[in-house]
Amino acid sequence: MTPFGQKLRKMRKTRSISQKQMANAIGVAASYLSQLERGHKGSPSWALVQDIISYLNIIWDEAEDLQKLARLSHPRVAVDTSGLSTKATEAANLLAQN
Repeated sequence: MTPFGQKLRKMRKTRSISQKQMANAIGVAASYLSQLERGHKGSPSWALVQDIISYLNIIWDEAEDLQKLARLSHPRVAVDTSGLSTKATEAANLLAQN
């Protein structure tokens, strides 16, 4: 699960909104919303994040936090260690394995 997915699920459940209800309201498939919450999809688009913010009626700091989490929640990250030390390459590979 990504930080964005975790936060989105918590906000949705706190408001007693089903995935299907929310997906219909913001114009995405319920399966996509589920995958987004579980971290099986990459970071959502800026427009989708804005639709979510509007639908959940969140403002200010909470909206800013959700936008930040969306930017930081890509489930697969690539790290280029070419030109770095062997220790850096080893550390990157250990992180990838775990």
